Amino acid sequence: MAHHHVEVAVQGPWSLATSRAFWEGFTPSALPEREGEALQSTFLVEREWRRASVSVTQRGATAVLSLSGDGDLDLAAAQVCRFLSLDVDGRGWPEVGARDPVIAGAQASLPGLRPCGFYSPYEAAAWSVLSQRVRVSQAAALKASLAQDGVFPAPAVLRGLDLDLPGRKPEYLRAVAEAALDGLLDAVTLRAMKPAAAVLAVQQVKGLGPFAAELVVLRGANAPDAVPYNESRIADEVRERYGRPLAEVSEAWRPYRTWAAVHLRVLRERRIGGVMASAGT
Repeated sequence: MAHHHVEVAVQGPWSLATSRAFWEGFTPSALPEREGEALQSTFLVEREWRRASVSVTQRGATAVLSLSGDGDLDLAAAQVCRFLSLDVDGRGWPEVGARDPVIAGAQASLPGLRPCGFYSPYEAAAWSVLSQRVRVSQAAALKASLAQDGVFPAPAVLRGLDLDLPGRKPEYLRAVAEAALDGLLDAVTLRAMKPAAAVLAVQQVKGLGPFAAELVVLRGANAPDAVPYNESRIADEVRERYGRPLAEVSEAWRPYRTWAAVHLRVLRERRIGGVMASAGT
């Protein structure tokens, strides 16, 4: 097993502690709570679909990644930066708060938060299928039941499983696996597209509608500047706080519209007594 050490200069506000707390409460892909300051995780590296493990610590504005695994650890490091939003230049993020007092309050309440996404668009797509028409807790249990050695199955493995799941979930999960193998759910590809085009592309996968496709792009590929038009809870929060439609309000959030939406979602969950973050965007 190879080991790799990477230091990443994070541009703009970032707090590992705040981000880790967010991810530990992110039910669809929650981290187990651990002692110590490091964020530790094991995941499948996209394209290769080999296991990799990472321990992330913070030293000032630097993220220190200690990786291990049998595959391409440079590829794994890039994936970690993506799902932790460390690859985004956040130096303009405070300016969004300067333009929008609601976002300023969210930034103060969640200092240094960078949205942590799914490990990959593939896992986000699989979650979207598992969570259709069931409670979040049930979907989480279904996902856990499919895990192998602590990670979600690789697409080729998932495609071959005899899935005892309700409704059309087995059919849709196989379609997700095929799409991942065909490169239709590749994070780098989706991030290179305009978000609206990426969402439309993901909807080509059987079983993934507009809501699911947004989740795949915004939280699977972790695109930083997109509007979750199909997330009703975000629309409700904006209506309550601003009295104006999401499409209008979100213009002031560019180029961090996803970040602003996630911050509002966390505030909403806190206010209504939910966990720090749950299913959806």
